[in-house]
This record gives sequence, structure tokens and C-alpha cells, in this order.
Amino acid sequence: PSYNQYLPPKPMTMLPSLHLILLPLIIYQTTSFASAVDPTQGFTQLPLDNSNFQIQKPYDVSVNQRYAFTNGVHKFWIYPTDKPFMSGSNTQPRTEIRITGYDYTSGIWQFEGYGYVPSGTSGVCIMQVFGGSSTATTSQLRVYDGSLTYYRSPVLSANIYNRWFRVNAIHDVGANNVKIYIDGDLKYNGDGRGAGTHYFKIGVYVQNDPSGYMESRWRDMKVFKK
Repeated sequence: PSYNQYLPPKPMTMLPSLHLILLPLIIYQTTSFASAVDPTQGFTQLPLDNSNFQIQKPYDVSVNQRYAFTNGVHKFWIYPTDKPFMSGSNTQPRTEIRITGYDYTSGIWQFEGYGYVPSGTSGVCIMQVFGGSSTATTSQLRVYDGSLTYYRSPVLSANIYNRWFRVNAIHDVGANNVKIYIDGDLKYNGDGRGAGTHYFKIGVYVQNDPSGYMESRWRDMKVFKK
């Protein structure tokens, strides 16, 4: 018999088996990343800069006591004992950017932005579609004990603290429909709250059971229309 038949197989003979092991993993990973979608497809992006940002904050403090803009990041904070944004208002305290120049009463509109909420912030609205017939707002994204919620429920994303997440909010006025995507995944698809003059807002707006300090950060905001 040949001496070679007693030698162990060369390493190259293991490659086909290794290929069969790795191939399912590659397919799985590709499928996982492909699950997220781009909600902005089919929409037209509109010009947006600082001239479109109107800051609302407690009327008795200066802007820099509740808002900062550093390296492209808008930082908002508020306390439950703060004053409302204007004297005589009975609304809750807020520090928000109201996006101006794109108020709408019809059509299909979309907001996109990246949000961040530090741990401990709770009982606060961080993004809203203003305007409605049955309530003052059509949509609110709130934070309660680390969960991102649509109003009080449902939960859109758990464990939202201390990480950047992408928000896409689509409002179809004619269909009275709101869709909310978080990191490209559709998390809410439901009825709006009727006709009105609508616009987008981000920041912190005190809701029920607030924490002693509330903060959110936002960057890369965009507005789209279809």
C-alpha cells in the first residue's frame, strides 16, 4: 500500500464542510439586516435649517437654561416645576422645537430624526405631530420608565435609554392615518385624530407621572412630503 494513504487529510479537504456551515449564517445575517426598510422612499425631502426651528421654553428663563446646540445635537431639558411656555397658559412645562414653514392641513407628510433619551427621564413627550379635531395632537411619542410609547400605549420600543434611535413619523391627513417607524421597523399603524393645522415638534413636554428631570436629544431632523 502507498505511504500517502496513512497520512491525515490535508486541511483543504475541510473547506467544503466549512462552507456548508457558514452559508446559513451568512444568509441569516443578510436577512436580518434586510428586515428594516427606508420609510422615506417615494417622498420628497424639503429644505430644513435653523430658520425653521422655533424654540419654546419656560417663559421665565433664558433659552440657554433649557436648551443647547452642540456639534449638530439639539439638547432639551425641563423640570416638572417649570413655568409653561407663555404667561397665562395652562399647558405643562416644555422645551421644544416647533418646526415652522411646513404647517399643513392636507397631504402626506413625514418627519425623520434621531432621538436619544438618557436614563431616568420618564413621563414626557419627546416628539409630536401637533393638531387634531378630537385632541390638540395627532400623535405623541412618550417615554415611560425606559420604554418609548405611543401616547400611553402601545409600547413602540423597550429599553430606549442611552442609545440613538431613528424615528420616522408619517401622517396621511386624507386617510386619517399615522405610521411610526423606529429604526426602520413599523411599530404603529393606526388612526389619526382628525383634521386641523398640523406641524412637527421635538424636545421634552411634561406628561403624567414625570420624573424630577427630563431630557431628550435630537439630530439630523428632516421633513418630507408626498
